[in-house]
Amino acid sequence: MVVNVVECLEGARRARGLVVVIDVFRAFSVACYAVDNGAGDYYAVGDVDVARGLAGKHDAILIGERDCIKIEGFDHGNSPTEIENVDFSGRTVVHTTSAGTQGLVACTEADEVLTGAFVNAGAIVEYIRAKQPELVTIVAMGTGGTMRAQEDMMCAMYIKNELEEYPNSFETLKTFLAGVDSAEKFFDETKDFAPEKDFELCMALDAFGFVLRAHPETGGVVRLEKIKAVAV
Repeated sequence: MVVNVVECLEGARRARGLVVVIDVFRAFSVACYAVDNGAGDYYAVGDVDVARGLAGKHDAILIGERDCIKIEGFDHGNSPTEIENVDFSGRTVVHTTSAGTQGLVACTEADEVLTGAFVNAGAIVEYIRAKQPELVTIVAMGTGGTMRAQEDMMCAMYIKNELEEYPNSFETLKTFLAGVDSAEKFFDETKDFAPEKDFELCMALDAFGFVLRAHPETGGVVRLEKIKAVAV
C-alpha cells in the first residue's frame, strides 16, 4: 500500500486511489457529530445556492459557513458545539463549507472517497486496512482549500503514520495545534461563531467508530454514507 499526502483543492483534483479528504476545523468533525445524532440522508455541497435548492426539495436542515461565519438563512453554522446535542433523527442534512465539502466535490478521479478528521481517525485506518487498496491519497484541505492548515496536515500525517505503523503522539500534536493560527478563533471571545469547545470536540480522537463514504451525484453534490469501520 502506497500512502501519499497532498494538499488543498489542487491536491483533491489530482487525488487517485482510495482518497481521504481531511477537514478537522470543522467540516468533517461536524459531519460525524450530525450523523451520530441520527441524520438520515447527508449531502455535502460546494455551492451555497445549490445547497439551498437541494434543502428545499428535501425539507432538509442546512449547515454551513463561508469565512467561518454561518450562512444567512441556514439552520446551523459549521460548529460541532452548536449541533452536538441536536436530534437529527431521520432528517436530511445539507452541508456546505469553504474547504471540506469543496474537496469532496473536486475528487473526480478517485476510486473511493472518505471524509477525514481526528474524531474518526481510528475508524478510517481500520477501514483502509480492511480494504488494502494499492494507493491511498490523503488530502489535507487547508484554509479555504488554498492554504496549508496545520490541523489538516497533522491529521493526514497521523493517519499515514498509523497505516504505516509509525509511532504517533496525539497529546503532543493536540498541544501544538492549540497554538496554531487556524485555532486562534476558538480562543478569541469576540468570535462567537467558533466557541472554545469546538476545539475540544474537533480534537476528540476516535470519538466515532464509523467512516463517511462519499458518493458523487450530479450538480456538485456528494451524498455521504455512514459505514462501520470493519465493513468493506
